[in-house]
Amino acid sequence: MDRNIETSKVAYDALVNESGMSRRDALKVMGLTGGAAMMMGAPTQVEASSTDKEVRIVVVGGGAGGIMATVRLSKAAPNAKITLIAPNEIHLYQPGQVFMAAGLYTESDIQAKNADFVPSSVNWVKDEVTAFDPDRNQVTTAKNGAIDYDYLVVATGLAYDYEAIEGMSEALVGQNGISSVYLNDPVAGTARGGVATAQWFKDMRKAAESASPEKPIKVICTQPDTPIKCGGAPQKILYLSDDNLRGNGPDGGADVSKNAQFSFCKKGKTLFGVPAYNKTLVEEITPMYGNITDKWNHVLRKIDAKNKVATFEHKYQTKGAYDEDLEEYDMIDHVEMIEMEYDFIHVVPPMKPVDAVAKSKLGWQKGTGKGWLECDKNTLQHRRYKNVFGIGDILGVPKGKTGGSARHHGPILIDNMISVIEGGEPTASFDGYTVCPLKTQYGEIMLAEFNYDGIAPSFPILDPSRPRWIWWAFDLYMLKTMYWQLMMRGLM
Repeated sequence: MDRNIETSKVAYDALVNESGMSRRDALKVMGLTGGAAMMMGAPTQVEASSTDKEVRIVVVGGGAGGIMATVRLSKAAPNAKITLIAPNEIHLYQPGQVFMAAGLYTESDIQAKNADFVPSSVNWVKDEVTAFDPDRNQVTTAKNGAIDYDYLVVATGLAYDYEAIEGMSEALVGQNGISSVYLNDPVAGTARGGVATAQWFKDMRKAAESASPEKPIKVICTQPDTPIKCGGAPQKILYLSDDNLRGNGPDGGADVSKNAQFSFCKKGKTLFGVPAYNKTLVEEITPMYGNITDKWNHVLRKIDAKNKVATFEHKYQTKGAYDEDLEEYDMIDHVEMIEMEYDFIHVVPPMKPVDAVAKSKLGWQKGTGKGWLECDKNTLQHRRYKNVFGIGDILGVPKGKTGGSARHHGPILIDNMISVIEGGEPTASFDGYTVCPLKTQYGEIMLAEFNYDGIAPSFPILDPSRPRWIWWAFDLYMLKTMYWQLMMRGLM
């Protein structure tokens, strides 16, 4: 039998037998699999590993990484005692929060029951881990005390730190022109940021309809100077909210974009770290809108919600004296605080590792990655505690805080953990794969795929730096189904 046909048959049978889908629905999903593979990247190929050892494995976290690891481990280590520690009954498809803001999803569209994914053989402790003690192979929970393990998977995700911005808090989201699409409550399974930003889009449009080019509304979109999940999301909100003013959103309307002035404030002097993608954004997308000003090296430090004033730390350099020996100018560093008035502001919070990891011996102890899980960037194994592995946003690695990255982490983590359980060494390697479906306007996405070495398109025949409708269609209409039916069931 042709290998591709055989692989498709196996996947089809798995969909029907393991996910409980009807054969008709399975056929529909199989028809989408190729497109979703493009969108999410073909995962690194590793040999299917398994063990019959009776070991205790604890997985901490009930998000995408934790559920994927739990499901895959239940298949690869059938005799193991697997404990999942996660308080959330509801699972959020977090990438969908941007589509919520754009008026194309509702909150219920991105919610599902974790019980539909957690295998019955797994001991699910609905609690939170408050402390890690890797020297004793033990975690401490809020309600269930200490739980011992032989092997540990850390999948806690990260934490939003709105309060790091003076005057800012979660409670302000949805008030006084302030929004933040990121805001959600993973424990409660709610996505208030998506709901609030959808209203923010509508309020902004209404205000622009009453404004004029001579007296435009002022809109600010921010990006912090910390690592963040889905690094393209701040720009997605920038472009989609502006495009909504052009009448391209779901509610249509006249083009009132000339009645608004946008400022995009961030650290650095690029819109994207990969040159080819940055070139498209700087030279084509921003000029296409005509009302966006990039404020380089402007990081939000303070917000006055009552008076609608945001204060940014602006760092820049000027030339000093000329050094004849070095044949170059001394560069003088400057820091100033800049106040900017706004009518609407989208705040992306600084992000940090969860306290339980950061305050334990599992986190990096120093350097720019302090607090994030100290793991090998390729094997995902902890550098000092060899029975500990990580997956998802908590990883202290150079790239990879996206759902597409977590999908690639899954098979690598399992293969390496099984190898260690069997007395061997980890050999599977994560290449840093990251995917950012950057929504440049309604109906078009630039599918930015890259890894530790640079651009890494799944289908090089299509120039990855070009925004395309096909990627929008895959993201909006297909990927959520693939996420629920394949990715969360360990089938993809």
